Amino acid sequence: MSDAGRVIAGSARGTRLLAPDAGTRPLGDRVKETLFAILEPEIPGAAVLDLFAGSGAGGIEALSRGAARAVFVERDAAAARVIAANLVRARFAERGTVVRAEALTYLAERAAADGPFDLVLIDPPYAEPHLLESALTWLGAGASASAGTAGSSAGTPGVSRTGTSALLLRPEAWIVAKHFWRTPPPPAVGLLASVRTRRFGETALTFYRQAGSGPRETEESAAVTPARPASESEEAAR
Repeated sequence: MSDAGRVIAGSARGTRLLAPDAGTRPLGDRVKETLFAILEPEIPGAAVLDLFAGSGAGGIEALSRGAARAVFVERDAAAARVIAANLVRARFAERGTVVRAEALTYLAERAAADGPFDLVLIDPPYAEPHLLESALTWLGAGASASAGTAGSSAGTPGVSRTGTSALLLRPEAWIVAKHFWRTPPPPAVGLLASVRTRRFGETALTFYRQAGSGPRETEESAAVTPARPASESEEAAR
């Protein structure tokens, strides 16, 4: 079994995490440092959703820094078992829930019941960028529903079958998409709008907020020079 790196801060700092052997990509230390430096004020007490979770490293880092709970969604059975083992290693088994499911199916059928979420991490395979856009579409529609602007039909993302608006995202929620820098996600989806992008070699993070939830950065995009060549800094497991 592979190594997914370590928890870099918080109560589980230094804990080594396992990674599935399925060619997934980890959050490297520099990526995690930048990600959580931006989000640090929002993490304590947060409810986190880790989609396409891989090893669960992103959600576990959030738990280590004080998030109240995290839901990890992963379709691969072996990876789901690794996430459960990593939660035990980090002593977060009681605060983490592992759901074995396709991420889009989870968003359609269960996410609203598990929400509302303060932070959503999205890290689909780079070879399938349509999965990222589809996940953002569901989350953007869920943002609309929580703001009371979505319709009440049973087939509308973010709206329950009873027609009651489902609180999928809290108004101040952050959504962070990890992707190949050459295939960026759209700048706006539903009520979600990108507010900043950070690049690390071939990897990029795009941060979204709901419309009107906060100021937009003056500098829309910034590159972070990786400590190693891009080919080496790309992660081997999520």
